[in-house]
Amino acid sequence: MEIFASLEAEYDRLDSILAGLSEEDWNRPSGLAGWTNVDVLLHLAQTEESVVSTLTSAAAAAPGGQPMIHGVSVDEAMDRWVTAERAGPNTVYPRWQAAREASVRALREADPDRASAWASAPLRPAALATTRLAEHWAHALDIAEPLSIPYPDTARLRHIAWLGHRTLPYAFRLAGKEPAPIRAELTGPDGEIWQFGPSGADSVIAGSAGAFCRVGARRLAPENSGLTMTGPHAESALRLLRNYAA
Repeated sequence: MEIFASLEAEYDRLDSILAGLSEEDWNRPSGLAGWTNVDVLLHLAQTEESVVSTLTSAAAAAPGGQPMIHGVSVDEAMDRWVTAERAGPNTVYPRWQAAREASVRALREADPDRASAWASAPLRPAALATTRLAEHWAHALDIAEPLSIPYPDTARLRHIAWLGHRTLPYAFRLAGKEPAPIRAELTGPDGEIWQFGPSGADSVIAGSAGAFCRVGARRLAPENSGLTMTGPHAESALRLLRNYAA
């Protein structure tokens, strides 16, 4: 399926950047507070390994194969996991390379109709691959941007924009709000218009797909996105938009 090819392409693009990092670059602060660049990659390695364990185990010990940590948010749990396994780039980089190869292989070989436990809900392989694409893209920005390494938008953002829009009902419910019909009219990096949602929706978000995806990744504030919001629920939808599990 196209999503698996897109995921591999995003892996390869990130790998090409990682291959050129110096020891100093690896240990510089990333775009995530408290994490270095090697910490970010460790997180990606850990979650890729979770994909494999989820898809190949009859019953994962915890959603996504992640450590069972009660009473904390997903972000807190991931931070604790990174802290517990923190290591240098000579350990983490090959670990991620092996994990990403195993992950995409497991995704391709999995039953396409079987949903597996993940962070907030069971996902089929194509949807799980889309979440992996979204996470790798966002964390690649966390590494590349502080190092002033170009990471231009590509047509693969269509998958991430779809994910953000598709999970808006989840985002509304998470905030204790009733989901509302939302239409997104987004311009891709090549000028193509991507449309998601019912054509008759009263609430519409329009503008750059890159900005939409960055807002969903919490890498850009809605008010700084340049996106236009019309209708009674568009502003709330953009504020709640997320490309990842809470």
